[in-house]
Amino acid sequence: MLVAHSFIKVAAVTDHDSVRGCRATVELASAYPDILVIPGVEISTEQGDVVVLGTDELPPKPWTPEVVVDFAKSVGGVSIVAHPFRAYGMGERARNYKVDAIEVLNGGSSQEANIEAKELAKSLGLPGTAGSDAHQVSELFSVYNKVEAALDIEEVLKAVKKGSVSAQVNRGSIRF
Repeated sequence: MLVAHSFIKVAAVTDHDSVRGCRATVELASAYPDILVIPGVEISTEQGDVVVLGTDELPPKPWTPEVVVDFAKSVGGVSIVAHPFRAYGMGERARNYKVDAIEVLNGGSSQEANIEAKELAKSLGLPGTAGSDAHQVSELFSVYNKVEAALDIEEVLKAVKKGSVSAQVNRGSIRF
């Protein structure tokens, strides 16, 4: 079930290591033409989690950051280091990979971890994104991205890559 929201017009669905939920959500969302669903996946690598936006397929194995990032580029997608300073995050190792963005605001991370992620993105000159990391409906919309783009998947992905995105906190949900 999709949850209506007054200002959220785009949702990215990124299950861990699976695209099954994403495909189902894209199909369900087709009944709501004013909501764009961006397909994606969050891949678990030994070095940390990487989100790929813009695909409904899994990258080839072995799942290393290099393979996942190269896959994202090959499909015209966006690669994002997920929650870098939390469990299963890359931390400073993110510097070793040519990702498109760093998740600087994660709904499940501590304020300190989000601040560290923001500093990492800034030092790398990469855009910072937000991810609710929602595992329950009640966790949706705690954070969101403000993207300057048309309501089109390719346009949104291009905007993220060029930095026309800002990570936002929904008032009252978490402090940053």
